[in-house]
Amino acid sequence: MLGVIVNVITVIIGSCIGLLFKKGIPQRVSQAAMIGLGACTLYIGISGSLSGENVLILIASVVLGAITGTLLNIDGAINRMAQSVENRFKKDGKTVSLAEGLVSATLLFCVGSMTVTGSVQAGLTGDNSVLITKATLDLVSSMMLASSLGIGVLCSAVSVFVIQGGLVLLADLIAPFMSAGAINEMTCAGSLLIVMIGLNLMGITKIKVADFLPAIVFAPVIYNIVPYIVRVYNFIF
Repeated sequence: MLGVIVNVITVIIGSCIGLLFKKGIPQRVSQAAMIGLGACTLYIGISGSLSGENVLILIASVVLGAITGTLLNIDGAINRMAQSVENRFKKDGKTVSLAEGLVSATLLFCVGSMTVTGSVQAGLTGDNSVLITKATLDLVSSMMLASSLGIGVLCSAVSVFVIQGGLVLLADLIAPFMSAGAINEMTCAGSLLIVMIGLNLMGITKIKVADFLPAIVFAPVIYNIVPYIVRVYNFIF
């Protein structure tokens, strides 16, 4: 768990530094920075989405994820949970919610091959090198995110601890199902959600990204069951 703890600490430190910078940034400069951050987020999402190997898996996981997330109203649940905290920190004229910062930062910090492979590697062998490398990158990312998205980015440290810590503890169980192909499909689906975040940050769309979160789980599951479906199809026909 050393790598996870280091990653959480770097997110907290980076977020605090970003929040300190945020206080001295004029509104018009903050809005310009938000558009720039959105463009960079869009680039990150597009780059990651190219890691997928089967577009049908992407389509199925996103559609099933959207249906599941909407029925569960994940976005509404997160917003209700964040509302009480948000009211303490949100100032007049501010357009970024705690929930938006939390979801955006959680996806950016926890979606990707480094998160999965680093956590599984740490759980199986005790090697934390990948997670510590990721922690260094997240230190810089959290500074930039917090300066634009606010306190929600700091709260995402809890998500990083829960998600990465859970992967470390469950490494023996999930390792057989998280092949390179499964990780690529999960990264692809998660990166598409990051594209949605980038569009939201730029003010182009108002997508409820949280409702699409189950897509990240569906992607590796579908990847693993496709071979069995193909075998059954070939056997029947």
